[in-house]
Amino acid sequence: MTQAGAAAQPARERILGTAFRLFYAHGPRGVGVDTVIAESGVAKATFYKHFPRKDDLVLAYLDKVDQGWFGGLRAAARAAGEDPRMQLVGMFDALSTACRREGYHGCAFINAAAESPTGGDVHTRTVEHKRIVRAWVTDLARRAGAADPALLARQLTLLIDGGLGDGVLEADPATPAAAKAAAQALVDAACHGD
Repeated sequence: MTQAGAAAQPARERILGTAFRLFYAHGPRGVGVDTVIAESGVAKATFYKHFPRKDDLVLAYLDKVDQGWFGGLRAAARAAGEDPRMQLVGMFDALSTACRREGYHGCAFINAAAESPTGGDVHTRTVEHKRIVRAWVTDLARRAGAADPALLARQLTLLIDGGLGDGVLEADPATPAAAKAAAQALVDAACHGD
């Protein structure tokens, strides 16, 4: 985006866009408020008008990440078809898309949780995100006829998180396909018949 284009954006969106880029690359703790202010081109008073605490900005960043990641997960599931069993496996295509993205640094929620004190607003938001995703997967597993939908959802979300982590550690392009194959085996074992 050009400087003129950036200046045309509302200040809150410029701040959030800058924070999104910096926080994902360096972690929320690795980026100071002054850096976000300088790179977004807003006055300090404008920043604090929109985000009175840094945690408020981190929470807004996590909401933006949630929209993209959870939206991508649901879109990948829908793209697999109407059968919930296929959706449970198809959602792993979102893992493939995420891990191939330039500048990929893993799961923003896991990264934020790792550097946040347990019980704080940011850590609580990361746990909430994981619970919401797992509840959605549990519902899919129930509709797919899993004998124990909660267990299957737990297994599949652990597999997703492991794939996100491995995408950073190994950066092996075969990881998403391996995770998807493992998901298929778990779904086949858990969901018998129609």
